[in-house]
Amino acid sequence: MRVAFVSGNREQLPDGVIPLGLLYVMSATPERHERTLIDLCFADDPGEALSQGLAEASPDVVAVGMRNIQSGDYSGVKHTLDYYRGLMKSIRAVTDAPVVMGGAGFSVMPRALMETLEPDFGISGEGERAFPELLEALEAGSGFDRIGNLHWYDPDGALRGNPAPADFLDMDALRPPDRSQLDPRYDERFGIDSVQTKRGCPLRCDYCTYPIIEGRIGRKRAPGRVVDEILSIQERPGAHHFFMVDSVFNLPKAHAKAVCREMIDRGVTLPWTCYANPLGFDAELAGLLASSGCAGMEVGSDGGSDAVLERLRKGFTTQHIRELHTLAQDAGVPDCHTFILGTPGESLDDVRRTLDFIVDLDPFSVIMMVWSDDAEAVNPELSTGRAELRDRIYELLAEHKDDFPWWSIPALGVNYDARLFDMLRKRGNHGPLWQHVRKFLPPTRRRRAGHSGVT
Repeated sequence: MRVAFVSGNREQLPDGVIPLGLLYVMSATPERHERTLIDLCFADDPGEALSQGLAEASPDVVAVGMRNIQSGDYSGVKHTLDYYRGLMKSIRAVTDAPVVMGGAGFSVMPRALMETLEPDFGISGEGERAFPELLEALEAGSGFDRIGNLHWYDPDGALRGNPAPADFLDMDALRPPDRSQLDPRYDERFGIDSVQTKRGCPLRCDYCTYPIIEGRIGRKRAPGRVVDEILSIQERPGAHHFFMVDSVFNLPKAHAKAVCREMIDRGVTLPWTCYANPLGFDAELAGLLASSGCAGMEVGSDGGSDAVLERLRKGFTTQHIRELHTLAQDAGVPDCHTFILGTPGESLDDVRRTLDFIVDLDPFSVIMMVWSDDAEAVNPELSTGRAELRDRIYELLAEHKDDFPWWSIPALGVNYDARLFDMLRKRGNHGPLWQHVRKFLPPTRRRRAGHSGVT
């Protein structure tokens, strides 16, 4: 069969992100099928680019990867559903081939998206086994009810959702993602690749969708296989950085340390960044991160008071955040903390306490976001009751935006805009750009010692 794999993601702020999940599914698709990647990230007119790509590929099946339901650039509350409706319209205008949706965004609420976007099939969670099985079922005209996590319409037109398979995939048994069809502009414009060392997250953070997407059972890749992939990326002239896209790289801690040691032993020189958690972080790991070339960590701290952290079920306290910051600072590993303001149950006073906590912590960088729920994309009425608090938070941030020179406030364009990022890249900076912002800020915006905060 001829299969067109469509990467719908178009976000390039702050960086374009390779469609790693779709590449994994492409590699898992048997070679007897003809596989074509249609990546819309850099298309001036995505509908036209999709129509042209489908006309050239003449596919028997169209597989659409949906990375996000809401914009992933933290710049505000907006969703992508209208955009994906447009893609579905473009597909239907060109081909009668069945359309299959998958990806992280789709996996968050598959039934609602089946009803909203109306693909023929959907696969939630891991697709490397389910998608080849679906191709076999399409060829045979039967067997759809035996495919784990498949969402489909039975002969009576009823939407069905098959249960998850009894087991998760063995990460070491998967073929590595084939990057040969990637658009060269990922390297030319951003120079960042993506690597996954494991799947599954055992944490129970109240808002997080990672356990929905990947499950709670951890599945680790052998460190040697991870480094094999990193070294293959390192050999590519246009690659200057890679990001460990695990939900949390340092959990479990022993695996993170083993991957770092493998990188050190085998001479990885490419700088890299990861997501980190204050739990499971110690001085030995901080040293290994530094020695293996880690250029920074993005820490999901989320709240600046223990009451908010407990409500979010983060599993750590503000003291854990402080300890991670101290260890990272001592090891010379820059730490960027993301904070989500206005989560359920939070007051404006809670927000002020979080801001004061960040001022006192003074990490290398901070990214400030205002909470929104993916469900608002399919039920806009949910946002009505949350609008007032959001507006007041934005007003508070706007009042103090000049007081916090290292902070990025995407919704307000503070240290987060295309012109700034273009300037940083033209000066030869690579990797997540928060790592480079503060050295280019004018002296007048440097923080005053002993700033008293916002309370």
